[in-house]
Amino acid sequence: MNPKKIFIVFSNVSKALAFEWAAEYLNDEKLDIHYILLNNKSTAFENYLIIQKHKVTRIKYGGKFSSLNVLARLFILFLKNKPDVVHCHLFDACVLGLTAAKLASIKKRIYTRHHSTLQHTYYPNGVKYDLWCNKMATHIIAISEVVKRTLIDLEGVDNEKVVLIHHGFDLKKFENISLKRIEHLRERYNIPENAYVVGVISRYLHLKGVTYIIEAFKEVLDVNPNSVLLLANAIGEYSGVIKTKLKSLPENTYFEIIFEEDVFALYKLFNIFIHVPIDQDIEAFGQTYIEALAMGVPSIFTLSGVANEFIVNNYNAIVVKHKNANAIKSAIIELMINDLLCKTLIANGKVSIKQFDMSTCTNKTEELYLS
Repeated sequence: MNPKKIFIVFSNVSKALAFEWAAEYLNDEKLDIHYILLNNKSTAFENYLIIQKHKVTRIKYGGKFSSLNVLARLFILFLKNKPDVVHCHLFDACVLGLTAAKLASIKKRIYTRHHSTLQHTYYPNGVKYDLWCNKMATHIIAISEVVKRTLIDLEGVDNEKVVLIHHGFDLKKFENISLKRIEHLRERYNIPENAYVVGVISRYLHLKGVTYIIEAFKEVLDVNPNSVLLLANAIGEYSGVIKTKLKSLPENTYFEIIFEEDVFALYKLFNIFIHVPIDQDIEAFGQTYIEALAMGVPSIFTLSGVANEFIVNNYNAIVVKHKNANAIKSAIIELMINDLLCKTLIANGKVSIKQFDMSTCTNKTEELYLS
């Protein structure tokens, strides 16, 4: 039997480990996969796909002013190649790719929904595009129960149209991180060797709750002056507010990192990790929930996104209330002094994230493609 022809469309992806892992795990005997990248220039993701000998086409995309041209090129590409499935990821790819696939009469049109209530909360004018994508798709992959509820309860999508498939992780990549890699980052970012490192990996967005972490950390310094706050992915539209908050901290007690490619070694710099989105629905998934536990870092979380489904207080993390700096402070101090709790969270955390193995994700995706 000939393999099914699958066209997977991405927009504005520069570097994404999860997409690289998926490309590695998907079965190329059952599936003939062609990657379509909507990007203005070559990227690390494109180079990875080429090196791994995947079929790749880049369509130059510079934003909304080039949308009609990209839509036409996608339509011609689908019409000429007649894929069995078109699968779209991320906003622009979904709007343009699903529309082109519908016009080209592609019978199975899938998109993965990578956000939950974001548009409804922050960008209400964008909801109409989500509704359009919902209409154009024959199947929608929800990456968490939160996303599934958003689609069905908030946007009226038929339950039969939605398939729950959690993000997958190549958990082997989280093992055996060399001391050399860790120390390289410590030296690169001038982190003192004796520092107690409170780690955060969150873009500077209102929904991530970073200001509450800063408020909590300021009081933690009174308990442990050797503490430092390490903020990675330190960029975003809420930067002005967060940077003003950071000025309240003493000099050399916090460090900002815009981007670090070796995220595995970065986690190993942390004594503890904090991720505290501001409500239970605003995070669509929250990959850092999985990553921190996979790396064995005792963690403090609010329940949002996928954390609602598997994080249990004092079992695999400390759970704090949303938007509560005092609760975050108390949790940090508890982890500083309670070695037994830290060991318990680490052990249980590594067990609880096994369900997110990449093979589970790609097996379910293959079943959807082949059904």
